[in-house]
Amino acid sequence: LTLTLVADFAAPVERVWQLWSDPRQLERWWGPPTYPATVEEHDLTPGGDVTYFMTGPEGEKFRGWWRVATVDAPRSLEFTDGFADEDGVPNAAMPTTANRVTLTERDGGTRMEMRAVFDTREQMEQLMTMGMAEGLREAAGQMDALLAA
Repeated sequence: LTLTLVADFAAPVERVWQLWSDPRQLERWWGPPTYPATVEEHDLTPGGDVTYFMTGPEGEKFRGWWRVATVDAPRSLEFTDGFADEDGVPNAAMPTTANRVTLTERDGGTRMEMRAVFDTREQMEQLMTMGMAEGLREAAGQMDALLAA
């Protein structure tokens, strides 16, 4: 019941951490290229919230939220990720995922491992059908260009 993304970057851990810790940098990669994110609230402290929306190609907005569980800057971050309604209220009818991001030094750069854990097989299948794996791959694929800038 997990989806794991592993990515290696030619940048130090502290620089890769900025892509998570700076809301302006986060919104430049969190959504896939055709669904860019706008971060509204960004509190990366235990118990803090991150709220955002992705704007689709037709201008439609898809809202989401994180509830931050743990932060060990610049090495790891744990949060629950979920969907929200048009007012930004968490949508209890939609699945959530428990996420853990770890950044480790590797070969002069950084290895990022992001693991999303689902509560049930049905929830995992629902999110996979909605394109979660492809969306995450496309989103993370934007990180190299940001790190090189």
